[in-house]
Amino acid sequence: MSWTQVLSADALSPGARQVVKVGNRSILLVNHEGQLYAVENACPHLKLPLKKGKITPDGAIVCPWHRSAFDLRTGEAKEWIAWPPIVGKAMSVVSPQKPLSVFPIRVEAGNIWIDVE
Repeated sequence: MSWTQVLSADALSPGARQVVKVGNRSILLVNHEGQLYAVENACPHLKLPLKKGKITPDGAIVCPWHRSAFDLRTGEAKEWIAWPPIVGKAMSVVSPQKPLSVFPIRVEAGNIWIDVE
């Protein structure tokens, strides 16, 4: 594993979100009910940012652009919103259902560390 220190733990209070860059990746850190998560800040559907997505009580992030929902723990697509019928078949080839990338995260010595490899 290749851990990278990304943020002070104090900077991510309960309910907070923060986007950090690690190499060429944009990572969204989320503090949901005291649990920390690190996910790719790009919906796997069209690679649009997730930072403003709603967090559901059961720990899913909902894409603010097309409403697909992903489990913050596993990245699993809990709900994948299909394209309208007029573009559905063509776009399903371009954007088949995929999980959200999640990354290991830990707090050590007051700092948040993630592993993006």
